[in-house]
Amino acid sequence: MNTQPTPQAAAQATATQPLPECDDERVVGFGVMGLPFTSGHYLAFRDFPATSFSPAYLSVWHRTPDGVWTFYATTPGAQSCSRYFSSATAVDPVVCDITATWTTPWTLTIAIPGVLQWRVDIAATTVTRMLTAVGTRLPEWAWTHRLTLGVLGRIVGPALGAGSIRLTGTASNGQQFRIGPKRVWLVADSSATVHDSDLGPTGPLPRQARLADFRLPQRGICVVGQGLFDPFDARRHHDADRLSLT
Repeated sequence: MNTQPTPQAAAQATATQPLPECDDERVVGFGVMGLPFTSGHYLAFRDFPATSFSPAYLSVWHRTPDGVWTFYATTPGAQSCSRYFSSATAVDPVVCDITATWTTPWTLTIAIPGVLQWRVDIAATTVTRMLTAVGTRLPEWAWTHRLTLGVLGRIVGPALGAGSIRLTGTASNGQQFRIGPKRVWLVADSSATVHDSDLGPTGPLPRQARLADFRLPQRGICVVGQGLFDPFDARRHHDADRLSLT
């Protein structure tokens, strides 16, 4: 019998989950790790109710078919995902309202007024249940160990048919990252419009998208987990605050 929680229940439970105990910058929460569309568009979503460097925030990442990324968030660039990825694009971080509504325990609707309407239907499979069973039983030290994460990344990508996945490496702004996906699901179906333009059906990109060492999956993956990043150092890392906010 499957006793694993639904995506909604697991995502909501992260609101009371403590941050990992370490000196790195830390986030915990739920995300659509990434979702490619056959039109060449790409979307990702992050819901982090707890971080070590900012208030709780929501973020949407959008890549156009010509490869231009825009990072939307409910907090400024230096207090959101742009802290680690802003140098990947000439587009300034966008601070805006974002809503994420669970219409069923397996369906999430994400909206940015005047910009985005996005529905995500989520499913568990034999493979995702197996990966979740492993992820929820690994000791906490495993999620901070680069060699262990390197091995897991090489397993997760092919197992999910998602291309190459790296759970450790260097982000666009220069910080080292370690990603720990403890619970995993697949996107079963999705529809999205950006500025009233329908993005069309989901499907892999001709060339897998990446942001420095961070590789965006070639099929829709949802996760509950944690992220660890090097503490910001102005001598070594790109400063998201150098970009003007809109």
